[in-house]
Amino acid sequence: MSTQNPYIWQYLPLVLQILVAVGVASFMVAASYFLGKHKRSRTKLSPYECGMDPVGDARGRFSVKFYMVAMLFILFDVEAVFVLPWAVIYRRLPAITGSRMFGFWEMLVYLAFVAVGLFYVWKKGILNWSNDKADL
Repeated sequence: MSTQNPYIWQYLPLVLQILVAVGVASFMVAASYFLGKHKRSRTKLSPYECGMDPVGDARGRFSVKFYMVAMLFILFDVEAVFVLPWAVIYRRLPAITGSRMFGFWEMLVYLAFVAVGLFYVWKKGILNWSNDKADL
């Protein structure tokens, strides 16, 4: 008879956390539905845009700068996705790669590529919000 639990039991804490999260979220939504007021009014049914009344066509044109900033946000968000896990395992990298400095130089090259991208964006004037003529 084995004293160890089967492998699947190691996932029990994760399953319990998911069940508690789903249960709490379901309870909050149900409580809001049953306890909240349900008066329909013109104000409640109107769309809300950051405290301003919606005016004009929803299909209006946006400046190219808006899309460029959105892409930059994604670029630097992805950078954080790669840098943070690397930082967590940095001390164990010599055991994984066999070289003491391989992980360091690898990340340095990656950050150099990101820095070149940032320098390009800066010189292009995309980060300069005071000058609206910098549209591409």
